[in-house]
Amino acid sequence: MQRVLVDMDGVLADIYPHMLDYEYKESGIMLNKQDMYGLLEEEAFPSFPQFIKSKGFFRTAPVIQESVEGLNYLNNKYDLLIVSSATEFPNSLKEKHDWLNENYPFISWKQMIFCGSKDNICGDIMIDDHIKNLNFFKGRKILFTQPHNVLIHNTSIERVDNWREIMNLL
Repeated sequence: MQRVLVDMDGVLADIYPHMLDYEYKESGIMLNKQDMYGLLEEEAFPSFPQFIKSKGFFRTAPVIQESVEGLNYLNNKYDLLIVSSATEFPNSLKEKHDWLNENYPFISWKQMIFCGSKDNICGDIMIDDHIKNLNFFKGRKILFTQPHNVLIHNTSIERVDNWREIMNLL
């Protein structure tokens, strides 16, 4: 059975609207998502260092539309692992674990990998929104569109804009 690795932030967790809300609450500035095209999150959001480390940030992120249905579909068809670079932000470890349990109750604790770097995680297919995580990967690479990656054009990577497209591909 093929192993599918799925990222959390930007693939399961709808992180951009969440960060836009945090930025507005922190600074009073309402940023425009289109102005962020091609910018990494830490470049696009002036308050990024504060809210990414704040307690509750990861726990309260909304889910991406159709991700529950899509992840359940993959879980029934593949050896599925959720892989998140969570150790960079220590508050996120428990919050991401609890968030997954609440929003995707069919995912077992055995399917959750919280790491510092994804380059040692093996699989056949990886779905991620950051090109840095896909660059090292030897298997099938699927880039989930987010503002920071819209300007990336790489013919060795498949691009999807939503979970419906993932379900159609896989």
